Amino acid sequence: MTTNNATNVVDVQTAQNATAATNTQTMDHNHPLNLSSTDDLYNGNVKEIDIEWDGLYFLREREREMDVDLTPKLAKQVYGGDGGSYHAWCPNDLPMLKEGNIGAAKLALSKNGFALPRYSDSAKVAYVLQGCGSAGIVLPEKEEKVVPIKKGDAIALPFGVVTWWYNKEDTELVVLFLGDTKTAHKAGSFTDMYLTGSNGIFTGFSTEFVARAWNVEESVAKTLVSNQTAKGIVKLDVGFQMPEPKQGHRDGMVLNCEEAPLDVDIKGGGKVVVLNTKNLPLVGEVGLGADLVRLNGSAMCSPGFSCDSALQVTYIVRGSGRVQVVGVDGKRVLETHIKAGFLFIVPRFFVVSKIGDPDGMEWFSIISTPNPMFTHLAGRTSTWKALSPQVLQAAFKVSPDVEKQFSSKRTAEEIFFPPPN
Repeated sequence: MTTNNATNVVDVQTAQNATAATNTQTMDHNHPLNLSSTDDLYNGNVKEIDIEWDGLYFLREREREMDVDLTPKLAKQVYGGDGGSYHAWCPNDLPMLKEGNIGAAKLALSKNGFALPRYSDSAKVAYVLQGCGSAGIVLPEKEEKVVPIKKGDAIALPFGVVTWWYNKEDTELVVLFLGDTKTAHKAGSFTDMYLTGSNGIFTGFSTEFVARAWNVEESVAKTLVSNQTAKGIVKLDVGFQMPEPKQGHRDGMVLNCEEAPLDVDIKGGGKVVVLNTKNLPLVGEVGLGADLVRLNGSAMCSPGFSCDSALQVTYIVRGSGRVQVVGVDGKRVLETHIKAGFLFIVPRFFVVSKIGDPDGMEWFSIISTPNPMFTHLAGRTSTWKALSPQVLQAAFKVSPDVEKQFSSKRTAEEIFFPPPN
């Protein structure tokens, strides 16, 4: 054993010496690593040479900043039928989905619509946008829970759960899904694996394999696999009895954001409910936080950013308004008017602000950390209020009088600012 270790040391040292000798031969005095000119540094991915104290030269690739389109987008229908439809946002249309490893989709079920059991490649937060119904949820190695759901419900769906969804009411049931796709088959997209249906997992196995797996006759196996010819969503016959949801199954699984205690309530400005590990511990397994924000008519949401390097994915639930996003270099990268149904993503450390139209605006967001932290750049709790007058005067290059005018404003309001009189 000692001999092997010694040999390994010698081999490594020999290789290092050989590499050093080769590098010495290929370098000339003016252009390390035999670069033909300084222009070579800026061709391809090579951006910079760092010079270490020992005189060695190292090439380092500098990450390129990408000009990513942040324009809000609507979802596109992926499939559907009499029972309802499934819609998704595509990374080709919204590139930040892939860049941020985020997926986004919507499920809409008509009366008696049934979304077949499936498991997903991603952890998600589901938010009920409209209607009421039932959600069947099977956590890994746990029993099925049949959860009654209604408008305003946020549901944490950790990686590996099996779910189904059902609507027995006249009003369409619409559920939004936002989640992390770092475990996904494709970055920026959810992939659902169906247990039944024309694209179900078992349609790919031979009848023999299915029969042996389920310990049934081959004729029974063939019936089980082939009878359901629909894909993803079906409409059940009138009178078919699905399992009744149990109110107790909501505990620990669901938080209604419209009924939960408010985390922020600014008169004339807006309201916020934050979904985190305190009020719904299961989001810790999902790895995401979320919030529901209601901005009053013509009110403003303070410019702010996630100070813990989190992405913010925002879906406009109701109303409309204006939004501006500024990048890390101080340039405005988005200025647009948004309305219900649109989704947009704010990259890490980018600053965002919104102003509602006269009827106000409501949005549901996920943040790529279970307990998000935000820094606001206007209002009572902003960074400006913590800085000394001298620092503000020097930073803005203004007189004490101007600094006092600035510091004397927004001493009571925070996060949301009511419209000016």
